[in-house]
Amino acid sequence: MTHPWLASYDPRVSFETDLNLRPVGALMDEAGKTYKNRPAFDFLGKKWTWGEISTMTDTAAAALQDMGIGRGDRVGLFLPNSPLFLIAYYAVMKTGATAVHYNPLYARHELINQINDSGTKTMISMNLKVLCDPLLPLLEETGLERVILSDFTSWLPFPKSLLFKLLKGKDIAKPCIDDRILSWDRMVASPAKPDSVDIDIHEDIALLQYTGGTTGIPKGAMLTHANIVANCEQSFAWFPDTKPGEEKMVGVLPFFHVFAMTAVMNMSVRAGMEIVALPRFDLNQTLKLIDKHKPTYFPAVPAIYTAINNHPKRDEYDLSSIKYCVSGGAPLPVEVKKQFEETTGCTLVEGYGLTESAPVVCVNPTHNTPRAGCIGLPVPHTIVEILSTEDGETVQKTGERGELCVTGPQVMKGYWNRAEETANVLKNGRLHTGDVAIMHEDGMVEIVDRIKDLILTNGYNVYPRHVEEAIYTHPAVEECVVGGLPDAARGEKVKAWVKVKDGQSLDEAELRAHLKDHLSPIEMPRDIEFRDEPLPKTMIGKLSRKDLIEQEK
Repeated sequence: MTHPWLASYDPRVSFETDLNLRPVGALMDEAGKTYKNRPAFDFLGKKWTWGEISTMTDTAAAALQDMGIGRGDRVGLFLPNSPLFLIAYYAVMKTGATAVHYNPLYARHELINQINDSGTKTMISMNLKVLCDPLLPLLEETGLERVILSDFTSWLPFPKSLLFKLLKGKDIAKPCIDDRILSWDRMVASPAKPDSVDIDIHEDIALLQYTGGTTGIPKGAMLTHANIVANCEQSFAWFPDTKPGEEKMVGVLPFFHVFAMTAVMNMSVRAGMEIVALPRFDLNQTLKLIDKHKPTYFPAVPAIYTAINNHPKRDEYDLSSIKYCVSGGAPLPVEVKKQFEETTGCTLVEGYGLTESAPVVCVNPTHNTPRAGCIGLPVPHTIVEILSTEDGETVQKTGERGELCVTGPQVMKGYWNRAEETANVLKNGRLHTGDVAIMHEDGMVEIVDRIKDLILTNGYNVYPRHVEEAIYTHPAVEECVVGGLPDAARGEKVKAWVKVKDGQSLDEAELRAHLKDHLSPIEMPRDIEFRDEPLPKTMIGKLSRKDLIEQEK
């Protein structure tokens, strides 16, 4: 079958590349052997090799097996970015159990709902009060049976480990270690090898990754071992200039997010990259990290690239080591991409994915100039079709709008205990994404908007992304979000929330005058609200339209 995007592929990337599907744990085994003495993780100055990380992973897997954990069990990870996250993730996979990612900033009711919905019985965390205070009471209030805690300071280099205890002792929790609250450090005190597990890579669920999806109700996307490894191999193949064992990866995206899981953690394991990580994203620390450690890969969300572009002391940091940046999680404004590339000299490519596809579906090619505003080409072994939003079956012609649908080895098995929701998104082998898109003649895919985000005003469709792109062309705009609000006369009205760059000024009249050449009268925002503070964002740093609309309500 001939696909329109193949002619635009990097000649070094094969659409039919061998994905070598295998259990997720095999990636760590291969890294431990192939890159045994190469640096694997730098956490606030403390370093480990891939041989050491692989050995620690085996020991942890063996200890979990000794507790009786194996196939059919769900083990939660309630952790900040750290070597422990990487080790625990792969250890759970090696036992044949299912990992469940938890956001450490979840509200109490969100934690309770996810623990009970997933059937998580064991949770791995750290002895930080910010983690233990919300987590430990849930041993009495949910189906959670035990929490395994690691000493946070054991992951710090000397003298930071000592200073943390002396200066921030109040931040360390001191629960009694018993049969329900266990010590990770005691558990892994003696090196051990786990028993081998016969994993069915196409059926066994490696990960429950929770997502609001199109309904806003959290659902666990069931990602198999084959889904996760396929997407890792697809991502690895997309960057043919990667030098295995020699690259450095910036790890500031939260590892519990599916984008960071593949683009940071699994990609690094597959290519023997050194992960240089922070517990959480901090702009100044990230700039210092890049300046000092000279990383070569930097996956992030648009809001992070925007923040770097607008940092008042950006020019004081050397960012020239970065070769490739992959932007995901939200649309990448063209002006943000252009400015970041001019600042760093790197190649910043926009990608697209969903939790339900582990997550990568499309990425812009790195070998030529991408089409502005496009999410790129389908990665190897991935079929993208644009289907009619009216009947859900008719494949649209080139340039026609429709729903983006995906077929590929990375597409999830379904939603955990959600048969009806699974049937709504997995139809005839296709994943229906809920995104409105067009495919150009060269196979490049362009997202027009989310179906649910379309604004219907006076009978006309207005696409928020198009309005946002127009607003971003004004040089004084740092952040903007466009959404639809109820309106008695029009059905919905277009509203824009705008944050102006520090030290610059912009008023409504000036912005409207600028937009006249970019938007039709129907698309022109009826309301424009300027904010002095950054616009609300999700945990991963994605601008949150949902929060702004909720504030209006």
